Amino acid sequence: MKPRDGPEPGNHTLLSGFVLSGLAKHPELQHLLFFTFCFIYTITIIGNLLIFMVTVHPSLCMPMYFFLRVLSFLDISTASIVVPKMLVNFLSEDRSISYMGCATQLYCVIFLGATECYILAAMAYDRYVAICNPLRYAIIMNSRVCLSLVLLSCCSGNVVSVVQTAWVFALPFCGPRKINYFFCDIPPLIMLSCTDTSSYEKQIVIATALVIFTPFCLILVSYACIISSTLKISSAESRHKTFSTCSSHLIVVTYCGSGTLIYLQPKASSSQDTKKFMPLTYTAITPMLNPLIYSLRNKDVKEVLIRMMAELMKK
Repeated sequence: MKPRDGPEPGNHTLLSGFVLSGLAKHPELQHLLFFTFCFIYTITIIGNLLIFMVTVHPSLCMPMYFFLRVLSFLDISTASIVVPKMLVNFLSEDRSISYMGCATQLYCVIFLGATECYILAAMAYDRYVAICNPLRYAIIMNSRVCLSLVLLSCCSGNVVSVVQTAWVFALPFCGPRKINYFFCDIPPLIMLSCTDTSSYEKQIVIATALVIFTPFCLILVSYACIISSTLKISSAESRHKTFSTCSSHLIVVTYCGSGTLIYLQPKASSSQDTKKFMPLTYTAITPMLNPLIYSLRNKDVKEVLIRMMAELMKK
C-alpha cells in the first residue's frame, strides 16, 4: 500500500481531535435513527439490569449466573461507551470528539469486546463441567475459580486493548480528520493515517484472529465434549433438556462472532459505507438481545423474575 496523499504529519490532530460522520448522511433520517437507537439503548439497559438483579437471587447462586451477571455488566458498558455519543450526534451539528476521547473510546470498545469473548469461553467451560462432570461441579467451579476466570478474562482483554490502541495512535494522522464511522474504531482510524499501514493491517488480522481463535477453540472443545457426553444419555427428554441449557450460550456466541468479522478485513482501501453497520452487531444489537435470549430460554430466570415482579406488585 502506498502512503496516502495529504499534508505532512503534524500535531494538529492531537489538538483538534476528530469528527464522526455518523451512520447516515441524509438529514431526514437523523431523527428516525435517534428514536430507533434510543429505544434500543433503553431496552439494553433495562434488560441487562433485570438480568443482573435476577441473577443475584439466592436461588440462582450457580457459577453460570455469576458469569451471566458479568456478561450483563459488559453489555451495559459496551452500549454506554458507543450509543449515547451516537445519539447526541444524531441531533447535533457538532460531531467532534477529542483526541483523548477517541483513544479512550477505542480502548474501552476493544477491552470490553475481547473480555466478553473470554467470558463466553469461561461460560462454555462451566457448561462442560456441569454436564460432563456433574458430581464434581461444585468443587471444580468454586467461587475462587469463577473469580479467577473473570479476572483472567479482564487481564487478557486489557492487554489486547492496550496494544491495539497504542498501535493505532502511534500512527501519524494528517489531512481530513473526519472518521467515516459512528464511533472511534480501528478500520476508519487507520484510513486517516498518511503513512504506509499495510504492516499494521496484517498485525490487526493476526491479533484479531488470536483474540477470536483462542476462546473459539475452547468453546469448540467444550461443546464437542458436551455433545459426546449428551449423546450417551438414553432418555430423549434428558438429552433435550441438556441441549436446551446450552442453546442460549451458543446463540450469543454466534452473534458476537459475526460482529468481529470486520476486523479480519481491515484493509482501509476496501472500506465502504455499508461496513459501518457491521459493528452495530456487537455495540448495540447483541447487548440488547442477550437478556432476551437468556431470560426467554431459561426457565429458572423466568421463574425468579415472575416471583420478583409479583412481590413488587404486592408492595
